[in-house]
Amino acid sequence: MVQTTTLTVSTNASVEFVNITKEVEAVLRNHPIENGHVILFVPHTTAGVTINENADPDVQSDMVRGLNKISPTLKSFRHFEGNSDAHIKSTLVGASEHVLIKDGRLVLGTWQGIYFAEFDGPRKRTLHVQIQGN
Repeated sequence: MVQTTTLTVSTNASVEFVNITKEVEAVLRNHPIENGHVILFVPHTTAGVTINENADPDVQSDMVRGLNKISPTLKSFRHFEGNSDAHIKSTLVGASEHVLIKDGRLVLGTWQGIYFAEFDGPRKRTLHVQIQGN
């Protein structure tokens, strides 16, 4: 069985990580799949999705600082929209994640959460959640 749901994620900053674990869990609760996997896909070239620590919010702010240091906004970029740094960050983080489902629950580590990664906000974004299994 395969079921796909589309979520809207609103972001509030130019670069930010939004914890979407509860939203993905809510999608899973509305489907009868007990064992399988979830594929998360972001159809944007300046955003992404990642799994990282959810116990200490400083991790997300450190991620923002680190990615801004790796790929700062530079006037020397040639892309006419001026957001090449966002495209680079999106490529580094990635547009998809794959999470196992066991007994109707996401299989995440004790400290793990799922984060929508915004690199060109604030915006309203789309996240596709595809659940596969039995």
